[in-house]
Amino acid sequence: MDGQSESPELWAFLESLHRGDILSGTVAAIERFGVFVALDDGPAHPLFPGVGFIAFPELSWRHIDAPTDVVRVGQRISCEFLQFDTYNLEARLSLKALEPDPLRAFADRTPVGQEMRGTVEKTVSIGVFVDLGDGIVGLLPSGDAPGRPAASPVEGFEAGEEIAVVVAEIDPPRRRVLLSRPRRP
Repeated sequence: MDGQSESPELWAFLESLHRGDILSGTVAAIERFGVFVALDDGPAHPLFPGVGFIAFPELSWRHIDAPTDVVRVGQRISCEFLQFDTYNLEARLSLKALEPDPLRAFADRTPVGQEMRGTVEKTVSIGVFVDLGDGIVGLLPSGDAPGRPAASPVEGFEAGEEIAVVVAEIDPPRRRVLLSRPRRP
């Protein structure tokens, strides 16, 4: 649709927004591809339940199983404006932008080389995901599991098991925490 001619009011409203603006509204619908927000200010959307749209990765810093872990239809929320989606004529929003990033806090307080305990979340071919608490999940790569045969480096870890790990690398831009096993003499 040509939003500029079909919905000049909405186009003008969206064009007036700037990245970082805080917008308030009500969760209008939760779909399989994202969350629609009916904004307090500005006109309604001609097709969608709301002018605001939050993609799932923008809901929370933490891993979530379902959007309803974070929001419910009818809930009042404030979000940060990310960009004007001219194709869908909507305001792309972020809920997590208004929350402190737990990885940043973890990086500030955790020196590389620190030993800590974590809980095995799941085992995959590349290694073991370990929950370190506070929404931080680190990866213990499969090549780094001393005392285990190389052919099956990640077998033997079970979900829910508590293990000792060492923080090997914290990479905030890639949102990654790499772990290793403590070296025992």
